[in-house]
Amino acid sequence: MLDYIVVGLGLSGISVCERLEENGRSYKVFEGGIQKASVAAAGLINPVILKRFTLAWKADEQLALAIPFYKNIEEKLRVKLFYPRNIYRRFNSVEEQNNWFSAADKPGLSKFLNTDLKKQLNPCVKSDYSFGELLHTGTVNTELMISEYGSYLRKQDKITFESFEYDALEIQEEHLEYKGLRAKKIIFCEGFGLKNNPFFNYLPMSGNKGEYITVYSEELQMNEIIKSSVFIIPIGNNLYRVGATYNNRDNSPEPTPEAREELIRKLSAVISCKFDVVDQVAGIRPASKDRRPLAGQHPEYKNLYCCNGFGSRGMLVSPVLSEELLKLTETGEALPPEVDLARYTKKHYSA
Repeated sequence: MLDYIVVGLGLSGISVCERLEENGRSYKVFEGGIQKASVAAAGLINPVILKRFTLAWKADEQLALAIPFYKNIEEKLRVKLFYPRNIYRRFNSVEEQNNWFSAADKPGLSKFLNTDLKKQLNPCVKSDYSFGELLHTGTVNTELMISEYGSYLRKQDKITFESFEYDALEIQEEHLEYKGLRAKKIIFCEGFGLKNNPFFNYLPMSGNKGEYITVYSEELQMNEIIKSSVFIIPIGNNLYRVGATYNNRDNSPEPTPEAREELIRKLSAVISCKFDVVDQVAGIRPASKDRRPLAGQHPEYKNLYCCNGFGSRGMLVSPVLSEELLKLTETGEALPPEVDLARYTKKHYSA
């Protein structure tokens, strides 16, 4: 008898597995290659919304857990994943500079926004209005983390690389049965794939397609992360990840020529040197109507849970939410109401 079955090995699934191991629980993961949003993620750990210079929801609490969390995974997997690097926000006007200074006076933001502006970062990066430095940020190589974590679980016979078949799940009062496995509980960490889950597809999850390109430029020689109309993230060997697009009308998994051209156009407005596009990826970010995660217990089947709907803030949200979810599954401690799927369950089941 296993303690848990976990469906999905993206950011949510990895975070849940980490919490299960911390609690000494046995589990088996099923991963069918549905975690495209996590693989395509830029991996930014960023507590500030750089369009409006506001602190993201619960960013302080999330940041305090996130960086130690990913460093711990680094040590476990024995592979470099986390890179502490500050972000430089490229200003487009004097008004944006003034808004930066105003935001830096606010208590929650003061420790993140450096008021010593940088006039120039790189000869190839255009700037008429300087840059603001965002502190205490970094990146995680999400693609490598997911790949290495899958290998780590494979060595322990804790993962099966196949799609989960909902029809094969037999739900008993005290346990579950699935293809010869018995488990006390199951946690679905499927991202946008939750739309196809018959147990949780009533939740109002929407998809937001994000696409990135990877470019090669010998001239650029940039080590800083820059945020303008796009993020430009150095990933080594003269390669830079550039993105992302936001499209809530297209839920297809394939990269599009339109997104490629949009990103090339925006990048060309920021840098003055030559570059070549060498790769393009796309993923569907799972998000709820109120921009809060969707986690909690099924209203009828008490041994079914889900942990989804992180939107574009999965790097920050998943370590905190997985910890809160395990408190629910292990001790019955209620989730914070703003993330508990019960906020939608009540409306659905009373309709």
